[in-house]
Amino acid sequence: MSSKALCKASSNVVNKNTVLRRSANYQKPIFNHEYIQSLGNSYGDESYGNRHDELKREVKMMFDEVLNPLDQIELIDVLQRLGLAYHFEDQIQETLESLYNNISKGAKNIWNRDNLYATALAFRLLRQHRYHVSSDCFSSFQNNMGNFKETIPEDIEGLLSLYEASYLSIEGEKLLDEAKYFTSKHLKKFIENEDNDISLVKRISQSLEIPLHWRIPKLEARWFIDVYSESSKMNPLLLEHAKLEFNKVQAIYQEDLKHASRWWKSVGLGEKFTFARSRLVESFRWNVGVASEPHLRYFRRMSAALYQLITMVDDVYDLYGTIEELGLFTNAMERWDTDALENLPDYMKMCFLAMYNYVNEIASKGERIQHYSIS
Repeated sequence: MSSKALCKASSNVVNKNTVLRRSANYQKPIFNHEYIQSLGNSYGDESYGNRHDELKREVKMMFDEVLNPLDQIELIDVLQRLGLAYHFEDQIQETLESLYNNISKGAKNIWNRDNLYATALAFRLLRQHRYHVSSDCFSSFQNNMGNFKETIPEDIEGLLSLYEASYLSIEGEKLLDEAKYFTSKHLKKFIENEDNDISLVKRISQSLEIPLHWRIPKLEARWFIDVYSESSKMNPLLLEHAKLEFNKVQAIYQEDLKHASRWWKSVGLGEKFTFARSRLVESFRWNVGVASEPHLRYFRRMSAALYQLITMVDDVYDLYGTIEELGLFTNAMERWDTDALENLPDYMKMCFLAMYNYVNEIASKGERIQHYSIS
């Protein structure tokens, strides 16, 4: 009996050298390494690449064939929203430059006079591409009292176009501030009517929730492909190009994510740092929003891994480390010197070395790229 009692009592004794660690009980990632590596996509095949090139050539020809200024800016807008614009930067820049020069010279553009939709679309595109255009172009849609004319709410496309344009205002542009309030009020009324065009209601609802200027381009492209397919102005050539483009780029993203996942697996911190969040896929998706173009794959791969490391360090500070350990760790990070690791616990040494090696690898590659560029 005494032996059992002694055994039971000893199990409740906490070693004075034991460090009590906190935990946020983070769940394991939904997308594990094995699942990521299993992703497949046939759109990287050469046959799709040949068709993709054909479509690009045909779209480039459209810039020469479309002569009406309104048709030109509508083409640019559609290309941007479908995620195709980066293929046609030269053509887009040339078109907008010509438009801006005509406006600067005071040319009377019959195509947008008294046309709110065209005026707002041209304004938004020009400002988006850093052309300085005055918001006074909307003054013709105001009455003598400085209020927007009562007939404007009847032009729903124009109203939506003005609403989107208002988000490219600069400080002190009272007219655009008023336009945002005016248009949002009438657009909300429009979508409340169940008898209105469903496709238009979808577009308006999306804009009221997240204005176009705030959306992630690649997610906008996926959403807009479906919307555009239902549009009366849909061009089959552009729609085919957009679908093929999205799938091809998706294949590139998957390879980038696989690369980042292999790196994280090789580092081994995901298995050893069970207290920390594993957010590689989330980090990668954020990077797609920042750098969606296919040729920026090194940035996506590098940043996804770097943000995962930062997330891990954040959990070391917020959850796992003691005040004393964190003081030593902060000193080591500030010195950025492996000699400062001597007094660190093993888990912090691993964390520091992972950061140290990866950042130095990035810096080394950047130095090589810069050297070859200068040479």
